[in-house]
Amino acid sequence: MTPRRLGAVDGLAAPVGAFSHAVVANGFVYTSGQLPSDEHGATPATFEEQLTRTLDNLRTVLEAAGSSLAHVVKVNGYLTDPGHLETYNRVYRAAFGDALPARTTVCVSLWGVALEIDCVAVLADRPGGGTGAADA
Repeated sequence: MTPRRLGAVDGLAAPVGAFSHAVVANGFVYTSGQLPSDEHGATPATFEEQLTRTLDNLRTVLEAAGSSLAHVVKVNGYLTDPGHLETYNRVYRAAFGDALPARTTVCVSLWGVALEIDCVAVLADRPGGGTGAADA
């Protein structure tokens, strides 16, 4: 099966480097790191606004690929300030609810933004692609 690559996604800025927003392969969606900018490249001022925008961008990519936040199985989060972890956890939990995916979060140096997030999700119509205790 040939992977499907999503270079342009409605509602998101075009990738600024040599990458696709996401690749769909073997029933999974692999996203590139999403940043907190809108489709015009504007970035919100506060960390919470940047996090909300980044999660919205991730949701947009997943939906364009045929998945959703409810189908995410693994998240990698990259923060620039460990002092943002409490806010990160609060907003993240609100976005994912009780269907929390596996997660790695690290502090790194980024260029002009406070965070970047990528993930792996199953396709919504894939067997076993549900969420919740019944799927465990």
